[in-house]
Amino acid sequence: MYVIVQILSFAMGLLAQQVAIQPNQRPEAKGPAMPSANLRVDTNLVLVPTTVNDDFNRPVTGLEKGDFRLFEDKVEQTITSFSSEDEPIALGFIFDTSGSMAALLPQGRDAASEFLKMANPEDEFFLVEFDNKPRLVIPLSSNTSEIGLQVAMTKSGGSTALIDGLFMGIHEMHKSKKTKKALVLISDGGENNSRYSPGEIKNAIKESDVLIYTVAIAGGFNPDSAAGLELLNGIAEMSGAHMFNAGGNSLADIAEKIGVELRNRYVLGYTPRDVKRDGKFHKIQVKVVPPRGLPKLQAHWRSGYYAPSN
Repeated sequence: MYVIVQILSFAMGLLAQQVAIQPNQRPEAKGPAMPSANLRVDTNLVLVPTTVNDDFNRPVTGLEKGDFRLFEDKVEQTITSFSSEDEPIALGFIFDTSGSMAALLPQGRDAASEFLKMANPEDEFFLVEFDNKPRLVIPLSSNTSEIGLQVAMTKSGGSTALIDGLFMGIHEMHKSKKTKKALVLISDGGENNSRYSPGEIKNAIKESDVLIYTVAIAGGFNPDSAAGLELLNGIAEMSGAHMFNAGGNSLADIAEKIGVELRNRYVLGYTPRDVKRDGKFHKIQVKVVPPRGLPKLQAHWRSGYYAPSN
């Protein structure tokens, strides 16, 4: 129950605080600054936002261009641009308010209000809740003055339209002009009442530029339901983010990790060796070569992009 409170109350207050492994200091990379972005294709330049974690799932900052290798359709590419920037974000919360989450709603109400009070004035937010169907409770806005009253009206009950809730969140995020966009889905992993299918949400995620962090809540989640965990994990990984299982982890630590990752991402840029304007999906792979003295590191990135078509 403490999960939602910690995640929403602390995640965005981490503008200056980082929990990270720092390698030995090196001179800053030379060259023109490159704008941060979610994965996109500008003419022939592909920009790939990437986060890096250690074996304890802690964000790792301070890496350089030479610490990465990048592949498109299994062919290694030359990284021509590299940056790591902090800038305002657009963030949407997708709350499961179905019957199985009833005991967690009071904490969720308080947490949503406290979280937005601590936000950066330049950030944008919205709130989607779902049970039998999704509802856009708080549209995208930087004004949070009335959010407490709206969240306080939340009630639980009914079945679970998780996938429909995500569709609504992705659609609302399209209204934002921020280059950093993320959703935080808080749920027990149930899905039994959506109009859209898992295949359709996967296609929507591939075509969007939104990171989706998923948090599996132990209070309502059935640990024997492998399908629910697989759904939450697949959604997150496909978007370039990852899932947090709140059952065995420090909830404050989860909040810190999400906050640090949202504020600190590497952006790798390359021009494909074999430029194809075929409208097809091209798979991307990022590998991290840890600097000496650092343990094995794990990268997270969006799985690929659809090339423009002639």
